[in-house]
Amino acid sequence: MNNITTHLNRRVFLQQSGLNLGAMALGSLLGRESASAASSAISSLDLPQLAPKAKRVIFLTQSGGPSQLELYDHKPGLMKWAGQELPESVRQGQRLTTMTAKQKQLILPGITKFSQHGKSGATVSEWLPHIGSVADELCFVKSMVTDQINHAPAMTKMLTGHQLPGRPSFGAWTSYGLGSSNKNLPDFLVLISKMKRASDQPLYDHYWGSGFLPSRYQGVKLRNSKDPVLYLRDPDGLPRELRRGMLDGLGELNRKRLEQTGDPEIATRIKQYEMAFRMQTSIPELNDLRDEPESIFELYGSDSRRPGSYAANCILARRLAERGVRFIQLFHPDWDHHSRLPSWCTARCRDTDQPSAALIKDLKMRGLLDETLVIWGGEFGRGVAGQGKWDSPEAGRDHHPRCFTMWMAGGGIKPGTTYGATDDFSYNVVENPVHVRDLHATALELLGIEHEKFTFRAQGLDFRLTGVEPTKVVKGILA
Repeated sequence: MNNITTHLNRRVFLQQSGLNLGAMALGSLLGRESASAASSAISSLDLPQLAPKAKRVIFLTQSGGPSQLELYDHKPGLMKWAGQELPESVRQGQRLTTMTAKQKQLILPGITKFSQHGKSGATVSEWLPHIGSVADELCFVKSMVTDQINHAPAMTKMLTGHQLPGRPSFGAWTSYGLGSSNKNLPDFLVLISKMKRASDQPLYDHYWGSGFLPSRYQGVKLRNSKDPVLYLRDPDGLPRELRRGMLDGLGELNRKRLEQTGDPEIATRIKQYEMAFRMQTSIPELNDLRDEPESIFELYGSDSRRPGSYAANCILARRLAERGVRFIQLFHPDWDHHSRLPSWCTARCRDTDQPSAALIKDLKMRGLLDETLVIWGGEFGRGVAGQGKWDSPEAGRDHHPRCFTMWMAGGGIKPGTTYGATDDFSYNVVENPVHVRDLHATALELLGIEHEKFTFRAQGLDFRLTGVEPTKVVKGILA
């Protein structure tokens, strides 16, 4: 009895009780390998299945908080308020950042002209003429709401459903639930723009992290350099068949260790070694744009020839969609225009306008738009008050969480629509508010997942991407 008690210490108990977990994890992974592309989606998790409208997501993440007042939310009546203080009846005690909390909230009207586009008559800024040309393919959601006013918490909320790091990202949840039909590329890939001038805005790894999900579901970042994935290439002189033999031997050792410990991260390691081996050929092929015709570079704009540019990454996003990657996320930083709004905001528009519209046209031309959910937007919007001297070319706008604009297109989205509305100051939502949680719930439904039943147990709790607060699927934007 004493001998049994001695050996059933905490470590042994945890190791032995975890064995079944590891076996299940490995079984799930192996099950996905053997399943067909059509059935591999969510059968291994036995998720509640809806009829999916989208097979994949392309999230064009505009980091920094694009100004809805300059881009999409036209408020011509603000001209009569120019230079006047924002009424308290409008502000209603809205928290301000420390950058503007001590200055008067003097109204800065939108500094750009707007026009209507397409049969839908959507109002789009003159700074986004190419987006205007595809307005009838888009659904503009002008009533987005978040509850975070600073960049990192707001972007973390947008991408993980919670303002504190540690939760799985939207892409990781999608990878966990649906996997990918392409076994030569990760389920979730991330591309970050290589800016023409150094960006001072950090992009944290937890934005595409796996949180408490197994690490195999985290996003894989493709670097905009000669080696898109570090340590992927074999050393010169190492034959591929020798590398294959090394991985087979290493895999056997890892499987034995998995049987002993039940650690699901070992199952992840086995899977990722195999993925890395396949990526040695799939990644160079993906990044080689020499097979793209001249017409594609003309469609996406001259910057598409610059490796790592937003335009080049949009081409890669389409190529990844063609290859069946489940979640593709682009990050374009420096939308944080606290000053020099006329010059800096127009620069970001030049970076992104033509490529974003070209991606919509390209996907439609190839028959991929109807099955691809495209999302464009940032973590929050900008306030109506000018930051700094309101009537100076140096003026900017501070962060604003109460309302901002995003647009969506493709898989299951109602095209040529505008949803929601803000007040005359673009300060408060007055019609059909859409919280970040609602965006997540809607995207999951389009992918065929009921968000309320899509959970993962961690630390004794059943976590959801959409959390526990009231959340709705936005039926008004669905086709």
